Amino acid sequence: MKHPFRLREIAVQAGLSEATVDRVLNQRGGVRGSTVAQVQQAIEELDRQRAQLRLGGRTFLVDVVAETPQRFSTAVRDAFEAEMPSLRPAVMRGRFHFRETWSVEDLVATLESIAGRGSHGVILKAPDVAAVNDAVQRLSARGIPVVTLTTDLPHSSRIAYIGIDNRAAGATAAYLIDQWLGDRPGDVLLTLSSSAFRGEEEREMGFRAAMRASPSSRTLIDITESHGLDEVLRDMVVDALRRNPDIKGVYSIGGGNNATIEAFASSGRKCLAFVAHDLDRDNVRLLQQRRISAVLHHDLGQDMRNAGLAIIRAQHALPAAPAVLPSTIQVITPLNMPSVFSGA
Repeated sequence: MKHPFRLREIAVQAGLSEATVDRVLNQRGGVRGSTVAQVQQAIEELDRQRAQLRLGGRTFLVDVVAETPQRFSTAVRDAFEAEMPSLRPAVMRGRFHFRETWSVEDLVATLESIAGRGSHGVILKAPDVAAVNDAVQRLSARGIPVVTLTTDLPHSSRIAYIGIDNRAAGATAAYLIDQWLGDRPGDVLLTLSSSAFRGEEEREMGFRAAMRASPSSRTLIDITESHGLDEVLRDMVVDALRRNPDIKGVYSIGGGNNATIEAFASSGRKCLAFVAHDLDRDNVRLLQQRRISAVLHHDLGQDMRNAGLAIIRAQHALPAAPAVLPSTIQVITPLNMPSVFSGA
């Protein structure tokens, strides 16, 4: 019976005297078979609990790095701070690095500074470009695991992607908009914050593939590089509406929905079907006002919890686990708003 436990630990777990446990472990005889089984079971129980015991008193310092509009960075911070206490007895502390727009050079410099001062892990939302992938490799080489959030870096050395299946989300949006528009003619506007985010690119690909399979033959018009900023996106949507008089639906891939709705209103146009992502404060209000049709939502709190667990496992404080499955996509309308958001 090889084991790493002290004699007293096994005795307490088994409910036996140390002398009896010592006799069993050293196979000196004179004990019943049931007693031997009791000691074996105690060792197995201690082994299963050993990983959790290792967490006691440990503090993990995690850096959360994201290029994202403030409305989403606020949601990420809130979710992190709400969920990390559930990982006790481990203590997860966060350092947050958020910008609405970020040059690749500055983003890489931030990741390099994290590598220099040390961290237990990085939760990262960043564009899929070579310089960022290289920075992730350097973090990994220093023993700092990286988890990607909502948009992936599949060719990097990140340990896990946390978020939805973005292609499936795009296909879901296409199905909903096509159903709502029905037999009515109408083209669809796709708004992306940046084509450099793989998650947004995959949503667009999923949407286009589903629309190609539809008999509706709608034209898809995409605008990008607004970085989800209202003042930028508003002008881009106004211009798209001016050039495309048949736009009747919107799939908001990258956010900025206030600006898109304002652009429709100032252009004197109606949007008959509008699908967005994430139940942030803006989208909750727009749903309640019935100014957007549906939101594709997933539990960001659960995502942050999974990201924290992935980092703890990468630090060998918990046993390895199967790969994290994509988050469940929920279609939220004004009629099935989760109660936690109903008063937002």
